[in-house]
Amino acid sequence: MAQQLMSFVENCSWYEVKEHIAEMLRKWEFTDWECMFAAVEDGEIVGMASIMKTDYYPLPEIFPWISCIFVTESSRGRRISGELINSANAFAKELGFTKTYIPTEYTGLYEKYGYTYIRDIVNYGGDTDRLYAKEI
Repeated sequence: MAQQLMSFVENCSWYEVKEHIAEMLRKWEFTDWECMFAAVEDGEIVGMASIMKTDYYPLPEIFPWISCIFVTESSRGRRISGELINSANAFAKELGFTKTYIPTEYTGLYEKYGYTYIRDIVNYGGDTDRLYAKEI
């Protein structure tokens, strides 16, 4: 499944971050409880998400991050992102966490999954994103 996930990432249309995610997978830069989740339909990966200690933000006091959320264009509109987020949240809850965070540039996307806007945050590239949190 790891090779299939690598191929999915390398060939996905999320050009802005796919090389970063692929490099994380190549080097397996995951520690302790960090991991990737994959949505699979008919043996093919159609989406992914991760749960991480850190993300692309200088905020080490905030974690766990649900990140790398992506669903193929042909599979969108079927709540697969929600299933990935729910799986990551269930995993985080099993680990004893009571809250998860999602960074995004979008408004109105993660609210439908129970996330609440907290504040704007600046990423390492200097761009401003929105920080959302959810009690789990």
